[in-house]
Amino acid sequence: QVQLVESGGGLVQAGGSLRLSCAASRSIFSINAMGWYRQAPGKQRELVATISSGGRKHYVDSVKGRFTISRDNAKNMVYLQMNSLKPEDTAVYFCNAILTPWDDYWGQGTQVTVSS
Repeated sequence: QVQLVESGGGLVQAGGSLRLSCAASRSIFSINAMGWYRQAPGKQRELVATISSGGRKHYVDSVKGRFTISRDNAKNMVYLQMNSLKPEDTAVYFCNAILTPWDDYWGQGTQVTVSS
């Protein structure tokens, strides 16, 4: 199992940038995939970005070209660099770890608010 803690959220103007961090309680080297999800008020939680153990990255269409997911296995950290932020990016962002299809974990979330 693994515990995840997100940080780096805050208030930013449209067009600005933030970097979210996810600290894992154990090595993430062998974790199949790490990802970021977000949930806006009144909306379902949606996938934002994932990174596999092999470094393969995937993004939801709405953030392609603006967001970058990365990881530092030595520090047990996963990051989400968010550029050119839009008001519609406002949400609580959650870190996710998938160890197996039957074993996944979530952080408590960090709030990102983008003003217009």
